[in-house]
Amino acid sequence: MFFSQVIGTAMGCIMSPLVFWFFYRAYPIGDPDGSYPAPYALVYRGIALLGVEGVSSLPKNCLALAITCFVVAIVMNLLRDLLQHFETNYGFYRYIPSPMCMAIPFYLGSYFAIDMCIGSLILYLWERSNKQKAKDFGPAVASGLICGDSLWGIPAAILSLAGVNAPICMKFLSASANARVDKFLEG
Repeated sequence: MFFSQVIGTAMGCIMSPLVFWFFYRAYPIGDPDGSYPAPYALVYRGIALLGVEGVSSLPKNCLALAITCFVVAIVMNLLRDLLQHFETNYGFYRYIPSPMCMAIPFYLGSYFAIDMCIGSLILYLWERSNKQKAKDFGPAVASGLICGDSLWGIPAAILSLAGVNAPICMKFLSASANARVDKFLEG
């Protein structure tokens, strides 16, 4: 096991810079409108500005919105826990969404939430057709899909470096980028 860890660490020392180089050369990393907007960089920049300049550096109504979302998240969690504790037959608590899951797109981007929604729908349909197989193999299939999604980034970067473009393009754009595309298409 020790030698496997040494080999894995050595491979990581070689592979990580190579993968970063591929991504750095192929995509504009950190561009808010690009494929890899580096959302954590924006979050950490905002935290740093907040620490240096104080609450006055926040956009208008941002503090009120943050406090409101915080209170709503606490109330949703309390309501879900209370209903789960006191309810016996109906199970209404299952229909109250988790604030943590609702926050994921803000951290990781909307593409991840869309993938999770599609995966949840597939799992729901699978459970409806064969509950035991879905229970047995669902985590393994989900892990494979998550790993496959991240593994595709490396071949996509290599193809982008080679100048290869896909014949079909589907992309979710921000509202501002979508407005620019609509303006361009209108002529």
